[in-house]
Amino acid sequence: MLSPVLDNLTTALVLGAVALNVGRGNPRFLVPACINIVVAANAGGAFSPFGDITTLMVWQKGLVSFFEFFALFLPSLVNWLVPALCMHFAVPQAQPQAEASVTHVKPGGYGVMILFAVTVAFTVLLHQWLHLPSFLGMMSGLGLLMIQGHFIRRAELRAGVAAVPQQVPDGLKPARKPFDVFISAKRVEWDTLLFFYGVVMCVGGLGAFGYLSWLSTHSYASLGPSTTNVAVGLASAIIDNIPIMFAVLAMNPEMSHGQWLLVTLTAGVGGSLLSIGSAAGVALMGQAHGIYTFMAHLKWIWAIALGYAASIWVHFLVNGALF
Repeated sequence: MLSPVLDNLTTALVLGAVALNVGRGNPRFLVPACINIVVAANAGGAFSPFGDITTLMVWQKGLVSFFEFFALFLPSLVNWLVPALCMHFAVPQAQPQAEASVTHVKPGGYGVMILFAVTVAFTVLLHQWLHLPSFLGMMSGLGLLMIQGHFIRRAELRAGVAAVPQQVPDGLKPARKPFDVFISAKRVEWDTLLFFYGVVMCVGGLGAFGYLSWLSTHSYASLGPSTTNVAVGLASAIIDNIPIMFAVLAMNPEMSHGQWLLVTLTAGVGGSLLSIGSAAGVALMGQAHGIYTFMAHLKWIWAIALGYAASIWVHFLVNGALF
């Protein structure tokens, strides 16, 4: 339920940190916990335009409206619930030790959280009512954050937080340095953004040379949309769901509304089959290095595949009128 708002990658990183802290030194708990987090994050992201890059692309393309994504709620729930029930019996019966320390939110933290919710709502309203590009809502939210950051910075300077240790390297922001939006933005994963840019360029090149038209003819026209969309989810577990979905959108095959929802579902949750199939899995492998691995995830692929098949069946069952 966090993933539709925070997106699957952020949700996996946050909940992964919680799981590592709770199950410290207990790999029998951590492995199924990490797998469950990846599956849940990808499944939750499938029924919201903000839950994954793939759903965001479908929404921006205008193929599925904001509220129509919620038709995938039950299929997404089943996609997570089936493997979660299977893995439940592998989790050891143990109680984690309670933490004695109390964590306090920094001054201005709650205001930033409220601004995040306002940004999401503002983006939806601009896109739905005024038909403006969704990035305008996000950039407006960033502008509000910069205004809020100005007042947070002034308050911290007045409180004497500006005492910065001299040994901190240039460009880094220690915990005692005043709030600065630009330093936080500088820490964005630019390698990941460049990867997405490269994917868009490569798929665009394939379309310019006619390979996407050939692939559309030999997939959607020959095999049919249902079979092809299920195969898209399986391919996303190996290739990653973002280039797969971008290729489908570039081909733009003639499909019913139910089929567009189906490919949105399969591309979103199909990446859960392997740990390398989604950004959430890759990020969690780095966070839980040596504990949550490719082979550890592969041992539970049968349970995740059951959830994948069950979610497709539920989609045809509850959304049959859309086909």
